[in-house]
Amino acid sequence: MKRIEADVLTCGIEKLTSGAGGCSDYTVADANNKLGNGLRSLGEDCKLLGSDGNSDQACSACLRQWEGMGESSGNKRDSKKEEANVCRFAVLVSLLSNRIDDEKWARGICRCLGEQSLLIDGGQGKSRKRHKTGLLILIGGLAGILVIVLIASWILYTKKIKKNPPEEKYASDDSLSEESSSLKISIKEIYSATNNLSASNFIGQGMAGKVYKGILSNGHHVAVKHIINDGCAETFVREVTSLSDVRHPHLVALLGYCEKEDECFLVYELCHNGNLSEWLFGKEKVLSWDQRLEIAIDSAKGLWFLHTYPEGCIVHRDVKPTNILITANFQAKLSDFGLSKVMDLGQSYVSSEVRGTFGYVDPEYQRNHRVNSSGDVYSFGIVLLQILSGKRVVNLNLKRPMPLDKMAKVLTRGGNITEFADPKLNGEFSEEAFDLVLKLALSCTGLKQQRPSMGKVVSRLEQALDMSINVRSVTPRSTPNRAYN
Repeated sequence: MKRIEADVLTCGIEKLTSGAGGCSDYTVADANNKLGNGLRSLGEDCKLLGSDGNSDQACSACLRQWEGMGESSGNKRDSKKEEANVCRFAVLVSLLSNRIDDEKWARGICRCLGEQSLLIDGGQGKSRKRHKTGLLILIGGLAGILVIVLIASWILYTKKIKKNPPEEKYASDDSLSEESSSLKISIKEIYSATNNLSASNFIGQGMAGKVYKGILSNGHHVAVKHIINDGCAETFVREVTSLSDVRHPHLVALLGYCEKEDECFLVYELCHNGNLSEWLFGKEKVLSWDQRLEIAIDSAKGLWFLHTYPEGCIVHRDVKPTNILITANFQAKLSDFGLSKVMDLGQSYVSSEVRGTFGYVDPEYQRNHRVNSSGDVYSFGIVLLQILSGKRVVNLNLKRPMPLDKMAKVLTRGGNITEFADPKLNGEFSEEAFDLVLKLALSCTGLKQQRPSMGKVVSRLEQALDMSINVRSVTPRSTPNRAYN
């Protein structure tokens, strides 16, 4: 795509691969809600493409519906229009994914839109509106170039997880649409949603204030952070500015806020299964090996997105189990951006006072006060060790308290990894995968220069999950029905 003319790339197609803005922020549910009958009609009118005998007629019907979707976006040529254009590109790919095994049909729809774009865009006497539509269809034609690769990749992927079919995991009943998110919410709505901050709605407390669950007037379930304006206002401002425009499936979405003279409120999507700490250390809650790997992968992907954010690296600075929330279908989402720092492009670090949680703070950061992404990698390494062992960050039961990374090295000396494994796992895990994740965690907590990037962390964790799936195929075990992207 980088070789395509610049006027096409300015439509925003590059955002599809960078993970920022555009339709990388949309879920399948968003597309259905926003396009509704239009999307269903597009699928209906294009369903006969690739069949014998009526391809021209089917192409005309498909093209008319596609043009209608382009015309419905209005006449303004602004950033919103450009994002709408690139999201129609993604809608096309989504449409194809519904019939990914029908290669003849997939080629038919790409051929139809690709060839017609040349006819429409060819005449100079066409109206401006027609020319814009031609550009949209040209984008659809470009989709054909990518879809052949997507088809092959998707088929390999679906075969690989055939026994664990993917869900629409990014769609959530508790998520608000992009248009209604990050808006100012009235104090009346806040108190009504939380039953006047009732004790029965209290679900937790952090450094900045208490958190209550609630239900907005539109029926959406939310978590409301109550911040007293006595020195914690910095947290409020940082979270609003950090999260209002930063969207990712593995970051908790900030849906709104309310600011008063003596108190502030932040309204987030509610994650019904609490946080990772409750599952690792709670007596009644148990996570399987696969669930632990999937939660680790989700969290790592959220951090990877922050560290590679196009407008500058975002350092979380407080990665720990209590800040990894778990949704109803056991997706993990990073939360609590009250300590986050944004580094400008080209910066290798920013100086700051030492902040964070004891046991998770990078020792090098404590010495030099330099904030950068490697500090998050260290914290994530400690979290990985806790996911493996179910142990607290520091063992205070010993005569001489020992950090978790040092404990891991001591207990696994001689290659006996089972000494470090969480007893809750009951030995039901791939030892090869466990060993891989353990070594990865220790590399994350090692010297700064030797720590992996979060991209490499994601890759190794996915490798560990693949190992576990292969072991399960030989020795079947009951596992959670959840797929990940």
